[in-house]
Amino acid sequence: MPQPKSRKIVILGYRSVGKSSLTIQFVEGQFVDSYDPTIENTFTKMITISGQEYHLQLVDTAGQDEYSIFPQTYSIDVNGYILVYSVTSNKSFEVVQVIHEKLLDMVGKSQVPIMLVGNKNDLHMERVISCEEGKALADSWNAAFMESSAKENQTAVEVFKRMILEAEKLEGGVQPGKTSCSLM
Repeated sequence: MPQPKSRKIVILGYRSVGKSSLTIQFVEGQFVDSYDPTIENTFTKMITISGQEYHLQLVDTAGQDEYSIFPQTYSIDVNGYILVYSVTSNKSFEVVQVIHEKLLDMVGKSQVPIMLVGNKNDLHMERVISCEEGKALADSWNAAFMESSAKENQTAVEVFKRMILEAEKLEGGVQPGKTSCSLM
């Protein structure tokens, strides 16, 4: 069995879009309806994807607004970013775009593993951002995209699995000692 790989993922987004709910649903398998606004929390979880074990460190950040300054720690040894907006909030969709700009400025790489997540897709009557709009934004960033509902546990696990796979893809994804060519 290969050694577990450590991966650090930072979850960013506007206030009250469900970052903590999504993270806790993934880590603990439960939906927390009322949650104190996060200062910043770090969760750890082991997950196996395609036979590879990953030790995840998830940084659930405080809600950002367009004026937030990112702590430098959000760029150190980070393997990927999950940017969350609520499909029920135009403001959160606007702010996630500002966060993306700031993130690229801070990280200084044009290709950083990013996943855009439209949360709260169970609130059909309150939806103001279409799935197509979310997908178009993610495409313009060259990022992965998913919609989810932390409440109904739709895709919470898939969001984090997909983030790991995106990060692996950017890192070349080929494990040492395993190459795709053979010598005759």
